[in-house]
Amino acid sequence: MPARDELPSSESALIEEFAAHLALERRLSAHTVAAYRTDLEQLARFLNRSGRSLGGADLAALRRFLSQQTTLGYARASIARRAGSVRTFYRWAAARGILDADPAATLGRPKVASRLPGVLRPREADALVEAPDRADDRPTHIRLRDRAILEVMYGSGLRVGEVASLTLRSVDLDRARVLVLGKGAKEREVPLSEHAVVALTRYLRLGRPILAPQGAASDALFFNLRGRPIGPRDVRAMVEQYGARILAGRRVTPHTLRHSFATHLLEGGADIRAVQELLGHASVATTQRYTHVSRSRLFDAYRRSHPRA
Repeated sequence: MPARDELPSSESALIEEFAAHLALERRLSAHTVAAYRTDLEQLARFLNRSGRSLGGADLAALRRFLSQQTTLGYARASIARRAGSVRTFYRWAAARGILDADPAATLGRPKVASRLPGVLRPREADALVEAPDRADDRPTHIRLRDRAILEVMYGSGLRVGEVASLTLRSVDLDRARVLVLGKGAKEREVPLSEHAVVALTRYLRLGRPILAPQGAASDALFFNLRGRPIGPRDVRAMVEQYGARILAGRRVTPHTLRHSFATHLLEGGADIRAVQELLGHASVATTQRYTHVSRSRLFDAYRRSHPRA
């Protein structure tokens, strides 16, 4: 008999089959696949404790699972994500003939308030990307690397995973272009700013030769202090550290730079479809969030400036 919270092998195998579908057929990132797997393992354990299985669940049991998540104090956004995982899993299982019917077809999800993304003012973004130049407590090769990463993130709007996965072949400094591998393994070519080209040129000449292991076969563009290709966690930590130096009391993340990139383009008059392509958004609806940020700033400026506002 399996332990109380240990899943039967058949349940684990079904979840892994679904995870393989997400990774190999839908080409989702490892992080996203891991989140789906965790959500379904939680559901399977919940069902297992009442003598049910994933294949034997009905709509009422799935609703009880989401209700329990609320009782346990999970945020609405987390519960909404788990509801989405459950719906996706059962839709896949029904389409594959693993189940005769989809019990989650009418499963709702809690509404999550749409929060406007945090955005830096242009002068704040400038100060952040230039912060490594003033970090006298760090070696020169690290400062060159950090400046190059920050310039690329703000100047081209890359996701943290995209900048971490850049290679030498990704960057064309002569054309001021970078080839990005985005979500769903989709490639897109985006421009590099003049500042980014200068920062990358200096890093490649004076910084990368010190950071990259001697004789290393890796063609990674950026490396961490251990001589390994830099990872998303390294980049997040670096951005947050400079953010704490420059913008005390503000939480600055890699996504803050991406949000700022999009908002500043729209505020400068860029077409929303062009911004969508630059960001690698599958739907323009995702990009439209940034028009709300721009509009809120417009009204703020009106209230501050107009004598009868």
